[in-house]
Amino acid sequence: MCFRVKENEIVAVCGANGSGKSTLLEHLNGLLLPSKGNVYVMGELIDPRTKKDLWKNVGIVFQKSDDQLFAPTVLDDVMFGPLNLGMNKGEAWDAAMKALRAVGAEEFINKIPNYLSGGQKRLVSIAGILAMKPKIIALDEPTSDLDPHHAEIVENVICGLKEEHGISIVLATHDLDLAARIANRVCIVKKGSVIAEGSPSEIFYNTGLLEDAGLKEPKIVQIYEAFCEFRGVKMEKRPVTIEELVKSL
Repeated sequence: MCFRVKENEIVAVCGANGSGKSTLLEHLNGLLLPSKGNVYVMGELIDPRTKKDLWKNVGIVFQKSDDQLFAPTVLDDVMFGPLNLGMNKGEAWDAAMKALRAVGAEEFINKIPNYLSGGQKRLVSIAGILAMKPKIIALDEPTSDLDPHHAEIVENVICGLKEEHGISIVLATHDLDLAARIANRVCIVKKGSVIAEGSPSEIFYNTGLLEDAGLKEPKIVQIYEAFCEFRGVKMEKRPVTIEELVKSL
């Protein structure tokens, strides 16, 4: 597998279940080390000696929020990372509150994480990573199992991490509609290998590639293809968002 993350971009890692998306993410901050080959983060080779400090630059938001939240209250949970970075209590409180405000979850500070909804837990999980001010945040299926309202909130938060905080985002997902809306670059993964990468418009109009990877085109692509077939016209454009589709019809 050859994979890279550029500065200030959202890269979507897309593939069917079992393709290797989550395993890739766990290599990005040293949870796993490769048995063959090398991983470099910020130009530094990651090995058993250097991986202990890697979480300062790379944070991972797990697919299951309950795997990440453990403290008695939301505020305690989000302060945990900053305290372990060496901040004093006042600094950690300030970092935690800024992170919670950034994701719109400051109202939950005194709540027990187990009593939050799935969407609220996901926001708190993101805040816990954001409070440590990493340069890269990797999210594993961040909108899975969420209702449309909270899925949209999480999506907006992800975009804000890049636009407002300058954080590079790695998004592991089989939701190609999400990837089409927010990704700058898409990597298709199959059996532990990146078999293709490019812009959403390049990747999502390659029907053969998606079929080979066990994926289906995003809804916008399906609608545009059906429209062109119905009208008997050539697909001259490649819209991947609602706005692009409206302009293309």
